[in-house]
Amino acid sequence: MTTYYDDRSVRVTSAAIRVDGRTYPLADFTEVWHRRSARSWRVLGRRGALGVALVSPVVFAVIGIAVGLSLDTSLTVTIAIVGGSVLVGLAVGPLADLLFEHLDRSYARGSRTMELWVRWRGRPVRLLATDDALRFGQIYRALQRAVEQRQPVTPR
Repeated sequence: MTTYYDDRSVRVTSAAIRVDGRTYPLADFTEVWHRRSARSWRVLGRRGALGVALVSPVVFAVIGIAVGLSLDTSLTVTIAIVGGSVLVGLAVGPLADLLFEHLDRSYARGSRTMELWVRWRGRPVRLLATDDALRFGQIYRALQRAVEQRQPVTPR
């Protein structure tokens, strides 16, 4: 028996798929498909907030530099304003790494709920529903490989 995917709640083997403790033999499947829900506006809003958090310190630094150079003040005050603005822009570096990581994870998870369906013993059964697009893709592809391996290959 070959294992194609295995995590805490889903295991796909060449004989069956186990989801949350319930086992479905692949021999009883006649069809496998997936569905996607509508996009989650909450997830998209979070991504937008992360983008604003990434850009806003740089925008404020540029505005500070422009204001510092346009004011008719002494050289010391201008250097202080421009220097402070540059420091604000540089402070973004460590924070940006953290924010980019969160943004990257949000794209890996996806913005939709994905469902895995099979026709099992003649009736449709939803095996899995998850918001994690990366995990769903791995499980779906593992199930496809397992089903493909069960079908006999006809020689050409």
